[in-house]
Amino acid sequence: MVRATDKQPSIIGSVDWWTIGIYLTLLIFGWISVCGASYTYGETDIFSLSSRSGMQIVWIATSLILAFVLLMLDDRYYDTFAYVFYGLMLALLFATIFNPHEIKGSRSWLVLGPLRLQPAEFAKFATALAVAKLMSTYGFNIHQWKHFAAALGVVLLPMLFIVGQKETGSALVYLAFFLMLYREGMPGSILFTGVAMIVYFVVGIKYEDTFLWATPTSLGKFVVLLLAQLFTVGLTLAYCGDKGRTLRVGLCCVGCTLLALLFSKFVIPFDIVWVQFLVCSILIGYLVFQGLATRLHSYMLIALFAMGSILFFYSADYVLNDVMEPHQRVRINVLLGLDEDLAGAGYNVHQSEIAIGSGGLRGKGFLNGTQTKLKFVPEQDTDFIFCTVGEEEGFVGSAGVLLLFLALILRLIHLAERQPFKFGRIYGYSVLSIFLFHLFINVGMVLGLTPVIGIPLPFFSYGGSSLWGFTILLFIFMRIDAGRNFVRT
Repeated sequence: MVRATDKQPSIIGSVDWWTIGIYLTLLIFGWISVCGASYTYGETDIFSLSSRSGMQIVWIATSLILAFVLLMLDDRYYDTFAYVFYGLMLALLFATIFNPHEIKGSRSWLVLGPLRLQPAEFAKFATALAVAKLMSTYGFNIHQWKHFAAALGVVLLPMLFIVGQKETGSALVYLAFFLMLYREGMPGSILFTGVAMIVYFVVGIKYEDTFLWATPTSLGKFVVLLLAQLFTVGLTLAYCGDKGRTLRVGLCCVGCTLLALLFSKFVIPFDIVWVQFLVCSILIGYLVFQGLATRLHSYMLIALFAMGSILFFYSADYVLNDVMEPHQRVRINVLLGLDEDLAGAGYNVHQSEIAIGSGGLRGKGFLNGTQTKLKFVPEQDTDFIFCTVGEEEGFVGSAGVLLLFLALILRLIHLAERQPFKFGRIYGYSVLSIFLFHLFINVGMVLGLTPVIGIPLPFFSYGGSSLWGFTILLFIFMRIDAGRNFVRT
């Protein structure tokens, strides 16, 4: 219970008002953007509930009420009922898979009369609470595989259910939890492996049909296999010691590859990928031998990384062409510059780039954007709302919005680091990781830098589900942070 004393601050006095101020500022700019994106020439009342801007005011008002309620609750409720929230959300996500209402090819929406809710938006806070509860349990050690696997299971289970709803974009958001896991002690090699796989995929697919130096060698395959060798040697240097021997092995690998390239270029043309395969096989054999000789598990894990790199790259083409849906495949090809489909998959991005570019330095002014007013950009008040900011407010306004989000992220890092208990810190880092992922992917896809996966920009995109979901995420953490000043008995 809370012991009330004269020295003990109230909830209102303990809450971080800097963060709330940033939140309110983002809400205001978000409404202005929704108003600009949904406004049509001749409209006389932007506050009418029949308009998108009018309805957004309703979502904002209800979000503020929701935020107040969350602040008034005892912060221990979020710890105590974390698994209850998680279980209820899992049940709702599973039931949504069989939802008969399909909207834009996705079954992720529950339709309740005029109200549409997306459970995936609310599952984020429940997952963050559950993983924080698990990882703050006495005896939990992220370096033990069974504990790490349990934390991964908590994160990946809702992700699988969301994929079952054909809502891949919302499912990918759960990858943001790996940033929190890294902060809590997950080996950096795991995060590095994920980044390496992305590099393999992008480089291998983009340059697969480009030939190296007038030889019959695929540039994509050559670069990926060379990177696999270099990454493997680098990991060995970082985790296994014996730098002299490892450097010699690395130089031998690179030297054999370069000799094969020169031989193929000037003597007999052949596909040097086979030589790279042989070099990689010898490198893997060396690591296995060293692991058995020294009994260091790191050698075996790095050998597994090398084998996984090769298998992943050669499975990437199969996944792209035989597993992904046609629209997903086209979007990736357009992003990588393999296709130019300005009338189809690339239309949204092309039009949003035109809208942002036309804004110039200071923008065209509120309600004066031509691209958005003429509805050239699909989903311009939801997933592509940042193009409205760029067109109406220009570079200055866009930079200002990004600086506001940066201030929010930095403030959340500060709040998370000052938490006296592990539960609050883990939940705080989960929240800021989710915000950071949404910001990076949403702005990136509007600028043509990331694939179009259809996730909202926090506090800007139109709709109640996303706004409520982000508000719940943030204000649960605000309440947990405010509770740190209270004496518990």
